[in-house]
Amino acid sequence: MIYMNPVPAEMAAGFFYERAGQEYLSAEKLESDYSEVRFERELRLFRKFCPHGSVLDVGCSSGGFLYQLKKCFPNDYKICGTDVSSAPLEHAEIMGVPVIKGNFLSHSFAEKFDAVSFWAVMEHLSEPKLFLKKAAEILKSGGSCFILVPNMNSLAIKLLGAKYRYILAEHLNYFTPETLQRLAGPEYKTVEIEFTHFNPLVIWQDFRSGGREVSRSERTKLLKKTTGYKQNPIFMPAKLALAGVEAILSRLKLADNIVIVLQKV
Repeated sequence: MIYMNPVPAEMAAGFFYERAGQEYLSAEKLESDYSEVRFERELRLFRKFCPHGSVLDVGCSSGGFLYQLKKCFPNDYKICGTDVSSAPLEHAEIMGVPVIKGNFLSHSFAEKFDAVSFWAVMEHLSEPKLFLKKAAEILKSGGSCFILVPNMNSLAIKLLGAKYRYILAEHLNYFTPETLQRLAGPEYKTVEIEFTHFNPLVIWQDFRSGGREVSRSERTKLLKKTTGYKQNPIFMPAKLALAGVEAILSRLKLADNIVIVLQKV
C-alpha cells in the first residue's frame, strides 16, 4: 500500500477542500462535469448493479454524477450528495441535486440507501477504511458500494512514474486491485472489478513536462478538450479507436482507473 505519511492536518480535516471549493466552479470544469459523456462509464456500471433506489454520492462536489443519473433515469432514483466544500454544493443545489454538507463519518442519516458511491474520492481520504465502514452502516442489506480510484498498476504509471499528474499532494492513498479489495473488509463482498479510462493526451503532456506539477487549471483545460473531442462527430473514428485501446488495456488491468463494486453482506 502506498500512502502519504504524515498526512497534512488540513487534508485530514477537510479544510483544504473548503478553501479550494471555488476552483471546482470554473466554467470549463462545470461544463465538463455536466457533459453527457463525462460519467458515461460510471452510469453504465451503476445501472448494471443498481437499476433503481435511493443513492448517496459521497464527495459529490458540484453534483455532476447525480445530475446525470437523475436526468437519464428520472423515475428510477432518489438522489442525495454529500461533501465538505460549500461552494460546489451550492452549485449542486442550483442544479436540483439535494445535498448534505458536513463530515460524512459523523453525520446521522435518516434513511438507509440502496447504493453509496465514491467516485474519485478514496484517494483523498486519510482514513478510507472508516468511510467504507460508515457506508456499510447506512446501506440496506444487499446494497451496493461503488468505488473509483486511480490505478497504480496502470500503463501511465509504468511509463511516467512520479511524473504522472495524478501523483499529487491531494492524493493520500494510491491503490492497486489487491489493496483496494483488502480495504473492503468483512462488511462487503466484491462482485465486480473493472479497469477503465485511458487518456493518451495526459501521458504525452506529462512526458513532455518532465515532472512539472500540473495545475488544476491545466488539468481542467485538458478535461474540457477531451470532452469536446468525445462530443464532436468528426472525432468519432478516433473515439472508436481509443475505445479499442482502452478495452485492451482494461483486459490487461493497465487502464487508468480501477472501479470496484462491493455488496453489503
